[in-house]
Amino acid sequence: MISEEKDTYKTILKPGAESFFKEKGSKFYGYAFPVTSEDAVKTCLDELKKQHHSARHFCYAWQLGKQYDSYRANDDGEPSNSAGMPIYGQLQAFDVTNILVVSVRYFGGTKLGVGGLIQAYKTSAQLALESSKIVTRTIDEQFLLTFEYPEMNAVMRIIKDENLQIIEQKLALNCKILISVRKKDAERIFNVFDNLYKVGIKNHS
Repeated sequence: MISEEKDTYKTILKPGAESFFKEKGSKFYGYAFPVTSEDAVKTCLDELKKQHHSARHFCYAWQLGKQYDSYRANDDGEPSNSAGMPIYGQLQAFDVTNILVVSVRYFGGTKLGVGGLIQAYKTSAQLALESSKIVTRTIDEQFLLTFEYPEMNAVMRIIKDENLQIIEQKLALNCKILISVRKKDAERIFNVFDNLYKVGIKNHS
């Protein structure tokens, strides 16, 4: 389980290099793609099916959401739980999200059996993830600050002291600044500004 305090997640920003694995004549090509929606998953799968139009199976698993909210595993015609779940197991082992891993299998004439398939798909997924650049990102919340110009110095001092990221700002007689705050600091920062005289703060999603 992800604890309440977790405010980082691991992902990839660009597709990993193609990985290749062979077992008893069957060929397994592994791919990892950054995805943030099921539509993106479908697009990646469609592209792979064009690229490997004579392959027998396109088995995959994906995980979505900064909080690791949802996942799916698909055996694509292989025996139940022999392909998708071993791939998903590697997503868990690498602790990554917003990612799709696909293993494309060309059947080599020799059946591998369920145990052999599980091992082969697990290895294919592992190689795909190892050939990807995994990065850690913070989970951030955004707050909109509203205040009048005389309050500018006090607001800016807190932003500087707390090393907060400004996403956009409109500085006029009535000022607006949109800031990004790490999730674990969000409540404390909200209170700092909320207690500041003549400064308004609200969640901005």
